Amino acid sequence: MVRLRSWSWSAVATWMAMAVAVLSPTAAHAGFGFQPPSAEELAMKAEPKAPGAPAIILYRQVDRDDNGSTSHEDDYIRIKILTEEGRKYADIEIPFVKESGNISRIKARTIRPDGTIANYEGKVFDKTIVKAKGVKYLAKTLTLPDVQVGSVIEYFYTTDLSEDWIFDSHWILSQELFTKKAKFSLKPYHNDYSNMSVRWSWQGVDNPPKQDPDKVVRMEANDVKAFLAEDYMPPENELKSRVDFTYSSGILEKDQDKFWKQAGKKFYSGMDDFTNKRKAMEQAVAQIVSPGDTPEVKARKIYARVQQLRNVSFGVERTEQEKKRDKEKPQNNVEDVWKAGWGNGYGLTWLYLGLVKAAGLEAYGARISNRSEYFFNPNKLEDRKLDTNAVVVRLNGKEVYCDPGAAFTAFGELPWGETNVKGIRLDKDGGQWIMTPMTTSADARTERKAELKLDEESGSLEGKLVVTYTGLQAYELRDQERNQDEVSKKKYLENEIRESVPVTIEVELVNKPEWKDTSVPLVAEFTLRVPGWAMSAGKRALLATGLFSAAEKHVFDHAARTYPIYYEYPTLKVDDVTIELPAGWKVSSVPEALDRDLKAVAFSSKVESVKGKLHLTRSLRTDAMLLDTKYYSTVQSFYRMVRTTDEQQIVLLPGTSTASN
Repeated sequence: MVRLRSWSWSAVATWMAMAVAVLSPTAAHAGFGFQPPSAEELAMKAEPKAPGAPAIILYRQVDRDDNGSTSHEDDYIRIKILTEEGRKYADIEIPFVKESGNISRIKARTIRPDGTIANYEGKVFDKTIVKAKGVKYLAKTLTLPDVQVGSVIEYFYTTDLSEDWIFDSHWILSQELFTKKAKFSLKPYHNDYSNMSVRWSWQGVDNPPKQDPDKVVRMEANDVKAFLAEDYMPPENELKSRVDFTYSSGILEKDQDKFWKQAGKKFYSGMDDFTNKRKAMEQAVAQIVSPGDTPEVKARKIYARVQQLRNVSFGVERTEQEKKRDKEKPQNNVEDVWKAGWGNGYGLTWLYLGLVKAAGLEAYGARISNRSEYFFNPNKLEDRKLDTNAVVVRLNGKEVYCDPGAAFTAFGELPWGETNVKGIRLDKDGGQWIMTPMTTSADARTERKAELKLDEESGSLEGKLVVTYTGLQAYELRDQERNQDEVSKKKYLENEIRESVPVTIEVELVNKPEWKDTSVPLVAEFTLRVPGWAMSAGKRALLATGLFSAAEKHVFDHAARTYPIYYEYPTLKVDDVTIELPAGWKVSSVPEALDRDLKAVAFSSKVESVKGKLHLTRSLRTDAMLLDTKYYSTVQSFYRMVRTTDEQQIVLLPGTSTASN
């Protein structure tokens, strides 16, 4: 983010897009008006280029004007309803980020199949749709009246962006529905007294945007395919047809090497200004470590102390009144962060760098990308996509990557989005490219250990279940539930178990897991009852082997695959289930053991009968990240084998009683 007046590091985590100051007067809104329906649109029954579509976008227009002190964007959309399923598009959600602007001038109407019109006269509601890292995502919601099959619905609105800021712009061509025709325009910011530049890049666009003599960038698109999401696919930003505009100060550097050298120097300067408080850091570190501590002990102690500070990037969002009450002032350096006892993710990570260097350890800062929403490409010259920071400490001849500002990462661990990504090791000369480490399945392990008894009357399983989450699996849970109370956390963990068993179960969390201490695994203990898991079959009883197999029930079961297979990070699931059989029951047969290792994925399953008990072990491992679509049939066959194995039956012979349903 760039602004023409100074800003603090705390602003970095708050704003979600690049912005620069605007000094020129507000421009008038062009706006939209409703278009009269054509006979062809009203008569349309289907779209040959989108067979079976429930609805299509007939026309869409996006006009952005960045030439005012309050930039704005006008959006218009016109949709044809083709089936009963398509009527759901009468429920309209217009998302926006509260901190960057607001939605205004909403107008909407329904054109019935006979051409008559029903204007929307109701109230527009605000609905919270996402809450992440202190940024609240909202949507303006409304439901259009009298929408029938054959209707045309249309609406337009204006996004008024925050005053004195220019935000990066994005034209997302790919939508949930097929788009017949679309027009886009951007009037870039220009001021004779400031040197601001805009560059744009695109992907999946047949007719790239062009800047006309009037300086307005324009583009048209026709017959844009609907974007259909798939399981385990790369981030949508990498797959959708789109154009991205990026503002920056100064003249645009087109040479790639020079561009990144300039960016590296800028990043280093910002880091150095923020961390250059050696005396204050030496005084602080003396309170944390002992002179006799080894370098690794020092690094770990400092890491733990930094994570004890309040991380506002991961806390519950507070009102301006609450911030004033707490007298929170902008933080300009690591000394401010230390004295305040709080900071955002960036500030805390740089505080760690300042402290470990003051402790005499060899360490350096890095700017890295996060692949959770897009894949960084140096060729696109987008320095804003090196959007997070990390510290690399050299211990025992090895480089240890740390990001204490991520709140729930253990020492030596990065959030999954920061693993296996490019970044710049910062120095005054512009830095050097680095690649963060890739995790293995052992770094994200879920172990389920169950001690159960089989009830001979009902065929139910009852007993205890202990689930241990380690590494990135523990991080994901802690991050997901960071702002929830104990009741919500309990419900979340119980639902995790419900979703892992393919039948309706009764489960209750009976311990208090450690949610804060990242140095230990997250362990959850449950009482568990699985009704009717054993089923009678004449004089026998059948019991399926895959107790915790629901997650794999419908994975990759589509015939074709459009996008590459993308595992966010390698994982390992290990199940260890012991089932005590009723007195007098015997095991007639068990499925053969299976052990299949395809390197990228592996699966094993084994059932043993030992002294009146069944011992079931199951392991599912993924050690891949991105697989080309040409491997889809292989991966599909692998998961089909997993499902088949999970459905295999153990045959039991009841004693004096007969197992029932």
